[in-house]
Amino acid sequence: MPAFISFGRFLFAVLFIVAGASKLFDIAATAESIKPQLAVLPEVLKTYSAQVETMTGMLMPQMLAIMAGVIELVCGLMIALNFGARFFAILLILFVIVATYYQHDFWNQTGAESRNNMIHALKNLSLIGALFIIAGIGRGPRQTETSYTDA
Repeated sequence: MPAFISFGRFLFAVLFIVAGASKLFDIAATAESIKPQLAVLPEVLKTYSAQVETMTGMLMPQMLAIMAGVIELVCGLMIALNFGARFFAILLILFVIVATYYQHDFWNQTGAESRNNMIHALKNLSLIGALFIIAGIGRGPRQTETSYTDA
């Protein structure tokens, strides 16, 4: 059974590894998809985001695109390799919740766009469920029985 859990964890993590890498390989497109969500940024945060943009020399959508790609890639790799699986699963739970809220807001849309985003939101809900399972299992099931050997 532990082999199935390890293999399943690895296959599950491939989704985040590929998604994170694709975001990092095409930062401009990722930044473009993030840009509309920044229009609703509160005035208080706009001041801070302007300061961060000045310090880094990058626009906020670019920074968020890089951050999203790095989070997905690193968390996916760590879950696949089973290093800190609980921590990185919880980090991805928070990331997927935020991404779903801002990128798949089907409740503000109509028609085919609403249905498409609802399907994406439900898919993300399933991913969150799987991440909770990984967070609950941690490194894997603990052996509760003593092992017997032919001594």
